[in-house]
Amino acid sequence: MNITKEIKESVSNFSDDYVFTASDFDFAAQNKAAVVKALNRMVDSGKLMKLSKGKFYKPRQTQFGTLKPSAYQIAKDYLERDGKLIGYITGYSAYNALGLTTQISSYIQIGTNKYRRAVRRDKYTISFILQPNPITRKNIEVLRILDAIRFIREIPGTSPDEACLRLKEIIAELDDEQKKMLVKCTLQYTSYVRALCGAILENVNCDKNLLDIIRKSLNGITEYKLPLSASVLPTKQNWKIYEPTRK
Repeated sequence: MNITKEIKESVSNFSDDYVFTASDFDFAAQNKAAVVKALNRMVDSGKLMKLSKGKFYKPRQTQFGTLKPSAYQIAKDYLERDGKLIGYITGYSAYNALGLTTQISSYIQIGTNKYRRAVRRDKYTISFILQPNPITRKNIEVLRILDAIRFIREIPGTSPDEACLRLKEIIAELDDEQKKMLVKCTLQYTSYVRALCGAILENVNCDKNLLDIIRKSLNGITEYKLPLSASVLPTKQNWKIYEPTRK
């Protein structure tokens, strides 16, 4: 059995974006060291690149240089385990996909139900935010929207007003079931996220019963200081959202 030859044949069938480890090859456990050695030799020859210890990918050269794997591939072991969903990509990558920013970052943020410390992979920092809702394939889209609302003051390359305008467009396009899911999930977020979500939903003419669910979850006298103008979100005062006082 020529391990190196078999590995090269297997690697040739991997996509350029695919991040793999020695475990991706169907060899007996006693051959693991030989597999790792063969992969490292391919790194030395330039046929593979190493993302981090034990993680490899095929380099793809373009006019802009060597392309890195996608955020999903870089962090996929924190997203799924044994076929079970354990996290989802949010933060800068999600904001870019949602059209909230055009900036690309070396930070990958993952929503997860368990606290984790940030880790480094190559030039990337993978950080984690605690998600209080169960994570399912059906609710990931609305969780990303709620994360964007939560961090509306921190989205790079845009202002809170600009981000709010785009969020209004996104939420208006949700179907009735997605809006119900959005409301259900927002109840697990902090109160200013609930209030802002309610104001946006009201502004896009959401069903009154859904708005009432959010209203009942809020303290009726609490005010929320968010840098959003009335021209962008006319319904904000109905939810006691006011701009911070400028000194």
